[in-house]
Amino acid sequence: MNLRIAVLIPCYNEVGTIAAVVHDFCRYLHGADIYVFDNNSVDGTAKAAAGASANVRHVALQGKGNVVRCMFADVDADIYVLVDGDGTYESSYASLLVETLVDGRYDMVVGARTAAEHKAYRFGHRFGNGLLTKAVRVLFGSAFTDMLSGYRVFSRRFVKSFPAEAAGFEVETEFAIHALRLRLPTKEVLTPYAARPLGSSSKLRTYRDGARIMLTILRLFKAERPLWFFSLCCVLCVVISSVLAIPLFETYWTTGLVPRFPTAILCAGLVMLGAISLACGFVLDTVTQGRNEIKRLAYLAIPPMPDVVRAPRARVSGEPVAVSDASA
Repeated sequence: MNLRIAVLIPCYNEVGTIAAVVHDFCRYLHGADIYVFDNNSVDGTAKAAAGASANVRHVALQGKGNVVRCMFADVDADIYVLVDGDGTYESSYASLLVETLVDGRYDMVVGARTAAEHKAYRFGHRFGNGLLTKAVRVLFGSAFTDMLSGYRVFSRRFVKSFPAEAAGFEVETEFAIHALRLRLPTKEVLTPYAARPLGSSSKLRTYRDGARIMLTILRLFKAERPLWFFSLCCVLCVVISSVLAIPLFETYWTTGLVPRFPTAILCAGLVMLGAISLACGFVLDTVTQGRNEIKRLAYLAIPPMPDVVRAPRARVSGEPVAVSDASA
């Protein structure tokens, strides 16, 4: 049985590379539908993509997250290949990513980047990616090594059950946390990562987008792990109250008086705030559990990928290998 494969390429001002990216994926994924979603480009990206025989769509809301939301809503397929249009990802590895997804019946396969050139993967981006990946590992138990890769393959179940909320590059963080919270089977595969061609510039801003991604992680931590989040708030309030109360107790034991009433009232208020936070954590944890059950049922309502029987594929020298299984 043939599976419908859709290649989804979000684009913003990539006129220098988009035609080559479309041609390469047509070459290596025969029969796949190539979709280019243009996000208000002003350099002729949409025209170049159309000239390369891609299905071109336009998204008015700026930001990669907004583009992904439209992609997942509008395109119907069995397997989805998501890749950036800047030519930095190796299209010849797409078939291996797809085969890994199908053979292992995964819901997401991530192309973990290995840069042959130092300038291909700038230190700031590499450091930020590692820091954010570790933050997600601590908060959610992530097994990913390259959480922010723009080269991924998804099952239909993943795509149609993914509640996209992000507007920008933090959408990759949402991919990881969605898979972790629903305990979906995922895998990483090593893929080459090349430098951008001359005249092309990254749309990712290290500090601005890194801050937005970290805020997204904290927001999702509060939404998905409320008991932990509000328990930490409770502990923080109690610790601050205890530190402020030490001089009050010293004065009381010495004189029998409590002369600093504002401080005493503040300490009592912080303890009450901590107790309220803990109670909110318990209530919201129950709500979150119910919401996750609904998400799981929505995921299960989508038919699974049909079985595909085919001859084993010989591995080509130099091809990537799977590096981690992030299944929970």
